[in-house]
Amino acid sequence: MPNPSSRSSRPVLLSGGNPQIAKADGDGPVQDYIRAMPEWKHDIGRRLDELIVSTVPGVHKAVRWNSPVYGIKGQGWFVSFHVFAKYVKVTFFKGTSLQPAPPGGVSKEARWIDIRQDDFNESQLASWVRQAARIPGWGKS
Repeated sequence: MPNPSSRSSRPVLLSGGNPQIAKADGDGPVQDYIRAMPEWKHDIGRRLDELIVSTVPGVHKAVRWNSPVYGIKGQGWFVSFHVFAKYVKVTFFKGTSLQPAPPGGVSKEARWIDIRQDDFNESQLASWVRQAARIPGWGKS
């Protein structure tokens, strides 16, 4: 029988490789999620986090629904990302208000973009992050 103390403390990867991270506020849980992102997706997560932090000083971070979320305190969440087998999905909760609108799908007011390996358009993502942070977000941050 394996020794429980020898088990890795690395988070479980759910379907598609998404890290299972408990709901929590702050940079720590978000960094835990990013560290656990598999393969090339780890670099995408790190770059997204750096871009959001540099574009929106004082951004509030948390993990909700096994995904990092970013918001403005008292104004709600404006962006999140989630790992899938072949891409990282970046969701703007009020994405229908962004110009140009993110090219992915739409659900109510949310729009998203699927970032695949070697497909990181930093200037466009920064523009969407900047716009999204100015719009009252979704839920309570």
